[in-house]
Amino acid sequence: MIFWIVVITAALMISGLFAYALIKGRAGDEPPAAYDLRVYQDQLKEVDKDLARGVINAEDAERIRTEISRRILAADAQLQHGGDTGGQPETAGKVVAVLIAAFLVGGAAALYAELGAPGYDDMPLQARIEAATEQHANRPSQAEFEANLPVRPLNEPEGEYGELIGKLRQTVEDRPDDLQGHILLARNEANLGNIKNAYTAQDKVIQLKGEDAALADYLFLAELMIASAEGYVSPEAESALRSALQIDPSDQLARYYWGLMLIQNNRPDLAFRMWETLLQQSAPDAPWVAPIRSRIQDLAFLAGVDYQLPPLAPAMGDGLSGPTAEDMQAAQEMTPEEQQEMIQGMVDNLSDRLATEGGTPQEWARLIGALGVLGDLNQAQAIFLEAQTRFEGNAQALAIVRQGAQRAGIVN
Repeated sequence: MIFWIVVITAALMISGLFAYALIKGRAGDEPPAAYDLRVYQDQLKEVDKDLARGVINAEDAERIRTEISRRILAADAQLQHGGDTGGQPETAGKVVAVLIAAFLVGGAAALYAELGAPGYDDMPLQARIEAATEQHANRPSQAEFEANLPVRPLNEPEGEYGELIGKLRQTVEDRPDDLQGHILLARNEANLGNIKNAYTAQDKVIQLKGEDAALADYLFLAELMIASAEGYVSPEAESALRSALQIDPSDQLARYYWGLMLIQNNRPDLAFRMWETLLQQSAPDAPWVAPIRSRIQDLAFLAGVDYQLPPLAPAMGDGLSGPTAEDMQAAQEMTPEEQQEMIQGMVDNLSDRLATEGGTPQEWARLIGALGVLGDLNQAQAIFLEAQTRFEGNAQALAIVRQGAQRAGIVN
């Protein structure tokens, strides 16, 4: 409210100055007609002097006196009519003064309503940080947030696989300390798309493992929770990410989700620094690169940073398939959404080629990891099973493929 009082008062004061000048005209100064009258009187005296010196004759002198006298009468009439304002139109001045006041006050209010934040108090940096900290501490839990989402029915498989899932669920219910049973249940529920059941089982896996819980365990739990909450990073998901980063502070997937959590809690300054560094360190085809590129410029603006998005770089020479030079040239002219579609298309193309023509273990691992980060856990699981079949008996190839599955969070 204080802001509005100050703004309106300032606008009225400025309007008052304009109004005073318009209504009073040039009061206190010599009116133009008075100056003209004095000039004409001096000209009459000069006519007599010129006639006496013989510069003009009597006939010219009389003609000149007549013209000057006419001008004196007109100037005197104007002086008498205008008074102290020098002929300034009073009514018109008042009208213009009112219009100026309305324009200044109304224009200031309209401009602030468009560009400002009506109803908000002044928010210095420390106050904004404190507000963000309070929001972060009081945000909804995983269960509270999911309670506002549409209820998803369980996906129940049919046939023999359905019977196996039923037995697995019964087994972990009868034997709550069966670690391997919970591991299998978490993976299979995720494969079925029953995300809430999957993260419940994965949470139990971490409890049973205790200090032996690995980076992939925490990442899998965090991804499942975030997927179940449709992108929201709850306090429980944050806790899983924190544990993952304590194991490996450089893990890129955990840093991506941590930056997302910072954005959701009004800390664009911290999120921008984290994502900018992550973008510099990530491979061009890393699944989180496209989402970061689509948002980081807006993030920089909110953080008060002058940032220029670098061009999309080609994949490094690791011998794997990637965008061509023509693709990169075209990508630089695309919107972030179009770049995302291009990357998704490349993933789909790689998937089709591996399914029909096969490929190296590195390509299979890349595809599995990309699908996992994109949230397509069902497809990642299916590709992983197919890769295991293709490289059966090749321990080195299977180890490479398993690394991709670990990045996707579908195996330990």
